[in-house]
Amino acid sequence: MTATADAEAAANELTPLADYLGSVLRRLRALPPLDLDLTQAHGNVLAEDVVAPHAFPAFDQAAVDGYAARWEDISGGGRGPSYVPAPSGTPGGRSIRLNVVGDLGAASWRPVRLTPGSCFSVAAGAPLPVAADVVVPVEWTDQGMAAVEIFRTPKRGYGVRRAGEELPAGTLLARAGTYVSPALVAVFAATGIGHVVVRPSPRVVIVATGDELVDVGRGSQPGQVVDANSHALTAAAAEVGALAYRVGICDDDPEGLRGLLEDQTLRADLIITTGGTGTGPGDMVRRILSRREGGRAGPVTFTDVALYPGTALGFGTVGAEEVPVVCLPGDPGAALIGFEVLARPAIQLLAGAEPVFRPSVRAHLLETVSSPAGLREFRPAHVAERRGGGYTVQPLSGGPFTLSGLAEANGLLVLGERVTTAAAGSTVDVLLLDRRR
Repeated sequence: MTATADAEAAANELTPLADYLGSVLRRLRALPPLDLDLTQAHGNVLAEDVVAPHAFPAFDQAAVDGYAARWEDISGGGRGPSYVPAPSGTPGGRSIRLNVVGDLGAASWRPVRLTPGSCFSVAAGAPLPVAADVVVPVEWTDQGMAAVEIFRTPKRGYGVRRAGEELPAGTLLARAGTYVSPALVAVFAATGIGHVVVRPSPRVVIVATGDELVDVGRGSQPGQVVDANSHALTAAAAEVGALAYRVGICDDDPEGLRGLLEDQTLRADLIITTGGTGTGPGDMVRRILSRREGGRAGPVTFTDVALYPGTALGFGTVGAEEVPVVCLPGDPGAALIGFEVLARPAIQLLAGAEPVFRPSVRAHLLETVSSPAGLREFRPAHVAERRGGGYTVQPLSGGPFTLSGLAEANGLLVLGERVTTAAAGSTVDVLLLDRRR
């Protein structure tokens, strides 16, 4: 049997990524909803539909600073206005004069009515007088105080916002599963909503494991590896919207690991570990968490998934509260890819967000690439929009294991299990990363 055939046979024993993700995500449920004050709801996901209890605008109001008038008065159809010569250069050669009978600001509340030949000076947001159906902008007038000359005639309804014009009462403002953005907060507030029911942001605890790990602030030495993973995964969890807590480094001590995870269940909705998921002599996480006790399987099941990089992933629950735990590989590149394909969707599901996966596009590949047989590869890449529509994707040098490539990437090129070579010019799938650049 050739080396290629050996590789394909080994890959056939792996669990397809789609099957594995489906089995994991089916075991998770969105967190119980909370009723939160509007100012605290930003960043969460709505747990139920939100309907406007009141109209917006709540009353007829001026949309611009100017003069609220009857359109028939300024259009020449009424009997009240007087016509006077207009300044040179004014279209039509004449202006209209109206009596200014009062001023209205945004805080005005007494109802007033227009009479023929009169108008009110109004500020943007001020309630409109009864019978007003147009607001003449200040710059179209001589800005008079007792009387005003109008040099241009706007269309009927100009400068006017009618009650409920934008959002009538009873309008569906947002559906369950919608992310509460700053703009949506404004919409809720404007229609009289002070509280909304949301899914809380998941509390995610990150633990790095391994006797070889040392904290940041120093260089790696033989027998020592700087813990990049827990810092990177904490940032990744926060980017998704989780409340992320970095516990730090846990040595490969069975009782220490069990005790640490048990303690963290008190403040976690999800625990992420990194390191020790393989089958080597130093892979203690897999050995400890998958150990059978009293005839029962361990709390975490480790699966060899058809994923490149990082085939070994773990998922299960720990503690009396059965808090979900995701176990990712120890290589930093594999840990970040594992987070993207497994931990990130789990966080999204707990948060009640839809969809749980990142958006993807089909892109024109700029460079021929090869991929391991039988594995679904996620490779750092740079994706760009093409003139005239569509996308191009450039794989970044170094492959999926390079941290520098991941740091530069704004997308992940996805090569399926049956793809061993993707030629330049072919069309491929790319996951879009929401990096802020």
